[in-house]
Amino acid sequence: MLTSRFSRSAGLLLGLAVVAAAFAASLMLGSTDIAPSTFLGALLHYDPSQVAHIIILRERLPRAVIAALVGASLAIAGALMQTMTRNPLASPSLLGINAGAMFFVVVAISLLPLHTPGQYIWAALLGALVAAGLVVALSRGRQGELSPLRVVLAGVAITAMFVSFSQGLLIIDQQSFESVLYWLAGSVSGRELSLVVPLLPFFAIALVLCALLVRHANALMLGDDMVKGLGMRAGTIKLLLGLAVILLAGSSVALAGMIGFVGLIVPHMARGLFGVDHRWLLPASALLGASLLLLADVASRFLMAPQDVPVGVMTALIGTPFFIYLARRKQA
Repeated sequence: MLTSRFSRSAGLLLGLAVVAAAFAASLMLGSTDIAPSTFLGALLHYDPSQVAHIIILRERLPRAVIAALVGASLAIAGALMQTMTRNPLASPSLLGINAGAMFFVVVAISLLPLHTPGQYIWAALLGALVAAGLVVALSRGRQGELSPLRVVLAGVAITAMFVSFSQGLLIIDQQSFESVLYWLAGSVSGRELSLVVPLLPFFAIALVLCALLVRHANALMLGDDMVKGLGMRAGTIKLLLGLAVILLAGSSVALAGMIGFVGLIVPHMARGLFGVDHRWLLPASALLGASLLLLADVASRFLMAPQDVPVGVMTALIGTPFFIYLARRKQA
């Protein structure tokens, strides 16, 4: 683990370099490999008559930007959820938030003439909020405390419920099913950068909340009684951090669909390297999450080449064994 301020700062700079390398790989690698000279030429002197330049700027650049943004957002959301619940198995995908956002988006697509993330972002955010509220309500004990075990069980139940509802609606409406199938599996391909613009305010609000509440998040790890002893309101802190999680996870689902396990895996990696201080944990999670999803997206292009595999499938392949390991370690 990195302990000194200097080593942690160096670690963040190294993480930024890894993100830059993964971003470049996302732009250059795929069914059509791009030479570094062509890659630089497309960025510095774009020529619309060259196919390679079009592939880089019109197809791969939006894909890389979205992968980095969604990966960082899901990782931060997972780190906050694990802190709020004091549960190492907590993440947006496991506690029903992603599934709730997905269900409400499916309902919106099936019943309303909506076609872009900018149009159904409100449905995704509402679904994330409803799912989070249901999990909290089902997890509370008689005295209002949240049990880590009940949180996981409630999250699994809510996820199963919303996923089954979504599948039922899509089977009824075959046309909508065909149009959102790839999105449901979790994908960052086929998007345009213009789709990111309406979502940027939600990501920005969430990041501002994280920056303002980073010390409060550290206090939450000491327990609610300690938080009260420090003159803070635990309920208000959790409410604001929960709002940040909903904004991050809901916006990510609206943009890229169901991408699981990033919010589970990355915070554990970040804690192992940078410790539990959220001043370092959250930036480290963002960098590692962006790198993970960028590299998973690159790998998805070669798994069943020349056809792309949804990046959500790749994260599930990576995350499922890790989840089993965490569950067995927690039992032990």
